[in-house]
Amino acid sequence: MRCTNNDKTKKKKSFTGVCALALCTCLCLGGCGQLTYDMPYHMDYDVSSFNVVSRQERRTTVPFAAGLCVAAGDVTEGTEVDMTRAEAAALFALDSREVLYAKNIHERLYPASLTKVMTALVALENGKLNQTLTATSAVNITESGAVLCGLKSGDTMTLDQALRILLVYSSNDVAMLIAENIGGSVEHFVEMMNEKARLLGATNTNFMNPHGLTDLNHYTTAYDLYLIFNAAIKFDTFNEIIHMSNYQTVYYDADGKAKEFNKSTSNLFLRGNYQAPANVTVIGGKTGTTMAAGNCLILFSRDENGDPYISVILRAESPDTLYGQMIDLLEEIHK
Repeated sequence: MRCTNNDKTKKKKSFTGVCALALCTCLCLGGCGQLTYDMPYHMDYDVSSFNVVSRQERRTTVPFAAGLCVAAGDVTEGTEVDMTRAEAAALFALDSREVLYAKNIHERLYPASLTKVMTALVALENGKLNQTLTATSAVNITESGAVLCGLKSGDTMTLDQALRILLVYSSNDVAMLIAENIGGSVEHFVEMMNEKARLLGATNTNFMNPHGLTDLNHYTTAYDLYLIFNAAIKFDTFNEIIHMSNYQTVYYDADGKAKEFNKSTSNLFLRGNYQAPANVTVIGGKTGTTMAAGNCLILFSRDENGDPYISVILRAESPDTLYGQMIDLLEEIHK
């Protein structure tokens, strides 16, 4: 399914579908006077990021979803993907704006550590890479099985270091460190995350924390994760970090004593445990796993021509299932 198409007939059909699912609160006609159109927009829409194209006196707004891949439901016809052991999945061709595969992409699910993509995005937009972050008691996470860097109150590191530990190793305490220092408080940072989700059109998303540990009211969708990840990969620093197979650094405790960090990525494509199809190069991505969320993965890849793709799988049964099904999904590129 294409979001945009040069064929006039297809544009007309796309226009009809888009008008059926309006998102925006208010659209103003830039350069065409001061006319304003009030339109419904709220978090209860079943489908994210659609918008209306409004016409009055030959004046036309720009659709909110212009430049995005859009699908109202499943896109499986003509594919050979077996996604029976995962709850939701999608493959997006960014340059052609096609949804090559989609299953349950608007179903609200737990994202686990895929949450950290939004944490990184908000931090990149609102912080400076060389600014120093200082840990407080907020980093004390006691949940069993939570991945931790081992931060203590008074520890310091730069935002650049924190983002690398966050995305490479998926440290939950570092997510809290970033949130408190960039947002002024963890609570305000989470508000910033949710505001950014709304601005991106991710209307089926609600964050309760910056790390993704399970909360009943913390959810998103495969499609909304595409919107968030698509915004994040516009940052060179984000792309550089998600491509790293390991990260080694030194940060400092409250007394100025050095503390070493040296960990490999949680992405098993980058570690060499799994191989992408021959025509695909995995640039990087983010993993996520909790009991409630299952096994989750979002990837940024390129084909042999350098064309970019985003793929995502949520709630796969096991790591082997997750990576096996992701390989099947990536094999749909250029079929």
